[in-house]
Amino acid sequence: MRYEHDNDSPVLHLTDEQCWELLTHSAHGRIATAAAGIIDIVPVNYAVHNGHVFLRTAPGNKLAAMTVNHSVAFEADGILSDEAWSVVVHGTATVLEHEDEIAEARQSGVTPWIPTLKDAWIRIKVDRIAGRHFLLGVQPEVVD
Repeated sequence: MRYEHDNDSPVLHLTDEQCWELLTHSAHGRIATAAAGIIDIVPVNYAVHNGHVFLRTAPGNKLAAMTVNHSVAFEADGILSDEAWSVVVHGTATVLEHEDEIAEARQSGVTPWIPTLKDAWIRIKVDRIAGRHFLLGVQPEVVD
């Protein structure tokens, strides 16, 4: 996706709509959690549906951390030969337990990367979303 940068600036701050568009067309990101004084960040597959980010996971540290501390950060990005983008979400993670919630999560289309059982569904309610688009190039030389 090509974006118009003001004044040929290599960095463009994206609108919320542009951020959602990028998230919708990607499926891989990273979730950051914090529990018991430990901050962790791990890769995840995800999908966007009805203004939420949905994940599937298995029991383990990631799920336990989201159960203890619901505040999370989520990031997805893309890098091409001449441009890149990054979108960061701050929000609240909920482990879905009710069948109607899980049915909505299934509609997101999120699927596991590997053939293992991922029966825990997570919904991230987005509190803040921000993104940037970058035009890649060589760093300018400092002239004395």
